[in-house]
Amino acid sequence: MIPGFRRLIVVSVLVALATPVWAQDEPVAVFKSSVDLVSMAAIVRDGKGKIVSTLRREDFEVLDAGKTRPILDLRTELAAPASVALLLDGSGSMKVGAANELSQRISTAILNSLNPSRDDAALYSFDTRLLSVQEFTHDLKTVTERINVVDQWGSTSLYDAIAGTAAIVSKRTANRRALVVLTDGADTSSAYPPEQVSAIASAVDVPVYVFVMATGTRESEKLLFETERRSLLANLARATGGDFFVAYDTASTTAAINQLVEELRHQYILAFEAAGEQAWRNVQVLTRKTGLVLRTRGWYLSGAAE
Repeated sequence: MIPGFRRLIVVSVLVALATPVWAQDEPVAVFKSSVDLVSMAAIVRDGKGKIVSTLRREDFEVLDAGKTRPILDLRTELAAPASVALLLDGSGSMKVGAANELSQRISTAILNSLNPSRDDAALYSFDTRLLSVQEFTHDLKTVTERINVVDQWGSTSLYDAIAGTAAIVSKRTANRRALVVLTDGADTSSAYPPEQVSAIASAVDVPVYVFVMATGTRESEKLLFETERRSLLANLARATGGDFFVAYDTASTTAAINQLVEELRHQYILAFEAAGEQAWRNVQVLTRKTGLVLRTRGWYLSGAAE
């Protein structure tokens, strides 16, 4: 178990924000202080849902609490390294139907899409605790093998686990990042509400992708389940710039995995100077091109190191 992770979540967020955002493997603009720099991962699609990867810095606009802020840097490299954390539900409810088996298949497929020469991955599990099964490593085969180690029992602190893992992933500052949550959607014992978890994950620029296992239920139950979860987990995921999927069958699950992998490789990474005062700030990233849909996180924490 990762001890005291609930108490360390906000502290980890603040430490993460004080860490330099850009890897120094190529020339970049010189900023007066890395603490003042905010990074935002953004995904852009056209009206047909296709990824748009040809935009330039002048095609974007950042509104910080309604005020325009200049974009200091923009990165789009397809070959940029990626760090992916898998967070598997280890609660007893995952034993119902084929939920556990499906979550293992999704995890394996995501790991198989990564390149061990540049990407790394980690594996975590949770019930009422957050458990580190495998720390970040380029040995993706080992991560895949350890998926079978995850056992299911006990209650569920889903939102606490998401917040704790997002804070850990935020330390992978040189890479594109994603937290992938595989769960049946139930939460029985979290201390943090989903709204607060959204803010925490957004503050450290970690897109959260949630896969909810909905196998073994009748069609009417699936529809009700999806409606209920969209109001909580879906809002949480999308507030971080990630997305939400309900894994009904092979076709929908495969499409969701492909979307995640595509978005991980086609993230725009924008940088702008943070506001000086310490506060949670609402931020919007817009594109000046018409007919495009942009998705990113909605908040950041300014002045965290002051």
